[in-house]
Amino acid sequence: MPKLWQRSNSRRRVYRRTPSGVTVVHYELRSANVAKCSSCGVQLGGVPRLNLRKLAKTEKRPERIYGGTLCHRCLASLLKEAARAIKL
Repeated sequence: MPKLWQRSNSRRRVYRRTPSGVTVVHYELRSANVAKCSSCGVQLGGVPRLNLRKLAKTEKRPERIYGGTLCHRCLASLLKEAARAIKL
């Protein structure tokens, strides 16, 4: 029976064959996906992929509005639309 922390889907099961011929199960953390823009789907720069648990919150995404969510092109068009929608 696996341990309690091993019974979750956050860890993937990797089957390894030992030198004695016995197959054992190792539980590894799943690798993170690449961060993508929520609008156009392009890969985001400035967002790390590995070891996010060890980084501070400010190191996980860029320090600007919609940082880590929108790319710079989509953010620029969003800000332009918002500025043009303001009536003076």
